[in-house]
Amino acid sequence: MTPRNSPPKSPGSADPATPERIEDVDVSTEMQGSFLEYAYSVIYSRALPDARDGLKPVQRRILYMMSEMGLRPERGHVKSARVTGEVMGKLHPHGDASIYDAMVRLTQPFMLRVPLIDGHGNFGSLDDGPAAARYTEARLAPPALAMTAGLDEDVVDFQPNYDNSHMQPEVLPSAFPNLLVNGASGIAVGMATNMVPHNLIEVIAGAQHLIAHPDATLDEIMEYIPGPDLPSGGTIMGLAGVRDAYATGRGAFKTRARVSIESITARKTGIVVTELPYLVGPERVIEKIKDGVTAKKLSGIADVTDLTDRAKGLRLVIGIKTGFSAEAVLEQLYRYTPLEDSFNINNVALVDGGPRTLGLLDLLRVYIDHRISVVTRRTRFRLARRRERLHLVDGLLIAILDIDEVIQVIRTSDDAGEARGRLMTVFELTETQAEYILELRLRRLTKFSRVELEAEQDQLRREIEQLEELLANEANLRRLVSDELGEVAEQFGTPRRTLLTEAAPSIATAGSKRAPVSLEVADIPTRVYLSTTGRIIRVDAPAVTDPEATPRAARRSKHDSLLSSVATTSRSDIGVVTSRGRLLRMSPVDLPVVPASSVQLGAGVRIRDYLALPDRSERALALVDLSSPFPIALGTALGVVKRVAATELANKPDVEILPLKPGDTVVGATQGPDTDDLVFVASDAQLLRFAAAAVRPQGRGAGGMAGMTLASGSRALMFGAVPPDAHAVVVTVAKNSATLDGTDASTAKVSDWSEFPRKGRATAGVRAHRFVRGEDSLALAWAGPAPALASGADGAVRELPEPGAKRDASGTPLAAEVAFVGFSR
Repeated sequence: MTPRNSPPKSPGSADPATPERIEDVDVSTEMQGSFLEYAYSVIYSRALPDARDGLKPVQRRILYMMSEMGLRPERGHVKSARVTGEVMGKLHPHGDASIYDAMVRLTQPFMLRVPLIDGHGNFGSLDDGPAAARYTEARLAPPALAMTAGLDEDVVDFQPNYDNSHMQPEVLPSAFPNLLVNGASGIAVGMATNMVPHNLIEVIAGAQHLIAHPDATLDEIMEYIPGPDLPSGGTIMGLAGVRDAYATGRGAFKTRARVSIESITARKTGIVVTELPYLVGPERVIEKIKDGVTAKKLSGIADVTDLTDRAKGLRLVIGIKTGFSAEAVLEQLYRYTPLEDSFNINNVALVDGGPRTLGLLDLLRVYIDHRISVVTRRTRFRLARRRERLHLVDGLLIAILDIDEVIQVIRTSDDAGEARGRLMTVFELTETQAEYILELRLRRLTKFSRVELEAEQDQLRREIEQLEELLANEANLRRLVSDELGEVAEQFGTPRRTLLTEAAPSIATAGSKRAPVSLEVADIPTRVYLSTTGRIIRVDAPAVTDPEATPRAARRSKHDSLLSSVATTSRSDIGVVTSRGRLLRMSPVDLPVVPASSVQLGAGVRIRDYLALPDRSERALALVDLSSPFPIALGTALGVVKRVAATELANKPDVEILPLKPGDTVVGATQGPDTDDLVFVASDAQLLRFAAAAVRPQGRGAGGMAGMTLASGSRALMFGAVPPDAHAVVVTVAKNSATLDGTDASTAKVSDWSEFPRKGRATAGVRAHRFVRGEDSLALAWAGPAPALASGADGAVRELPEPGAKRDASGTPLAAEVAFVGFSR
């Protein structure tokens, strides 16, 4: 007891009974070590995605735990709070707020190109946050099943959770390249990642090409993955920055909103925004417009109305004051508002546990290696399980064959151990087989069970042989990975949303059903070109209708061949004929414009993306002048021909002009007078030339008439027209039908058009190519103005044999594969 008058102990004094323990620590060393541990934890465990499955740890844990909870797409939604609680309690001890934020991002279709969670309730927008976890519900989306498929087959390594009470996967199997498809963003210590989404179909096509051709170049892969595909759509202007990012992992590009200029009322014009740049919300645009008007940076704007709803999607209407140019106002909006925005790409992801900056090829290779490892481990797992089952089935069959003796051995044994040993000795069974026989139910001893076991034994042996063959050949494994990727693309792929263009896009018009182009846009002569690889451009020039007014050097295209062209004006409508027998209207005013002196078709846009064709099998075949007095002629693969007057198609934005029979497709279209000659070329090398006047024009609902009589098993490859007295040629390329495309350069010949006599309609024509040994059909054919220009699948020019070959001569071997033939400027 302390005496009353003794001085109290000072707060800092130590108890004499407890010895002091003081350690001298260098502050700088301690801070450095602690900071490095913190930095590593943030980089590896929180902020950066894994390059294999494209997920951060919290996202991976969410998907894994939802899979373990059985929250499949065919089952009902459950409270989001339940999911966050399960994830936090078992796998992720960092608080429910971070878990729910990550869960929300996996749900939002405006953030991810392929959402992985199906949310029910308010999961927020670009301008507003989500509701609390207790108010929303969720379940896995179908693509998430592809991310987690096979986890029960030892396809990836597992690791303990934070308290060693549960196991979790180090990485998900990821049946598609999620990192490229959905992108990622995150800020770590001293580094950050910002990855842009892409189209699932394109990414998988690029991965399949890289699997088949491991030494493929970046340019080859970009033929399949031309650029990002943003969830919000819009237009990417210029691909130089995208290519830099694909090559080095760092780059930037600009995106513009998709807009049109429409008449809001009889006297008022407005700018209608239907798609915004990535991560830009309508409220942010409206706020910036109001700030710009207040600061007098923007002028000519009367009002802004947000008509966005769930049924029609985004629709932001910007009213223009009377007397102002809508085009000029739009340029101001691009400059001072987020209607034009930049995206900086920084592809930083974890590879082998460390951060790396990855280009497109690196990202694909890391994913492909991961997927090959997954498929290999899955195959080994299945092989082991089938071997184990076969081992048991073999033992059961032995027991059933000698069932009486087996029963006698068991009955005369004192205990299970002795019975097991005697079974192993008498019947030469393994311990596993003997134990399984001891647990056999009597109902399995029927004759029918024996038949089932023998069938199962045969099936197991076949499966084991297939799995062993798969593991023994790496090429088979790579082919299987490629095939599975193709199935995922077919199941979850969607058309491209973002338009890619090398040139700055001009302003879109309102379209055929809306108001015409503003009178302030000059209605100048123009020519529209469609290339054989599906790119479309516009050339404005006063003399564009006179080909001789353009210097010869300027008329030659150095890349790609032409499929069709049409002379028109910038404010006129033209038609596009497709392989489905449809005619689509469009205006040249919003096409990329290139100088007449240096036409580069690569600067154009893909007409498929421009027209938003929903079916990838539908192709644009020809451009036609809707104001022309000449009929439009179409030919099909089954030899049907039809001519229809352009006046039949007036004021119709999208119309079927040739109803097709099942299995038929349009192979060519053209427009011209009765003096033209129409031409069919069939796969068996027959060519039919007949007068266009022999085909009377029909209404758009008519089914056409017999054009060419085809031999059994052959189909028309080409249909077109040749003007009278034209210097034209016929190009034919022969092949062996059993040879895969792209594996043989084939043979080709170029003959003068005059070599082929005119025949009657509905006849078989004359032979246009003599097959040599190893050839049995034509790969492609073309008839048109000389000189013919051939190109490969990438649009690069290919050399053709010299013209002048006889009509029934054989071809000359080609140095490289020819994918398209057309004419040049």
